[in-house]
Amino acid sequence: MARVVVDVMLKPEILDPQGQAVAGALPRFGVTGVTSVRVGKRIEIEFAGTPDLEQVRHIADRLLANPVIETYTVRLEDEAGGAQPAPTAAGAAA
Repeated sequence: MARVVVDVMLKPEILDPQGQAVAGALPRFGVTGVTSVRVGKRIEIEFAGTPDLEQVRHIADRLLANPVIETYTVRLEDEAGGAQPAPTAAGAAA
């Protein structure tokens, strides 16, 4: 079984209120020195055979991410949960 991970993040120029809320709460937990927090989402897709990464990028671009305000990366994950570089460049919305 192969697992593909799609990480979706807001573009740097897009305001991230959830990240700001986390950053604002950190001092109450005694955490200092954090200058910025960005919050995103991780989507895991499992395939029975070899995944078609171009198909996954198409899904990410059309369904999982909003390319106007978000970027995404697509990567294979090995059985131990570690990241493996995708055979071709990671898909990212411009």
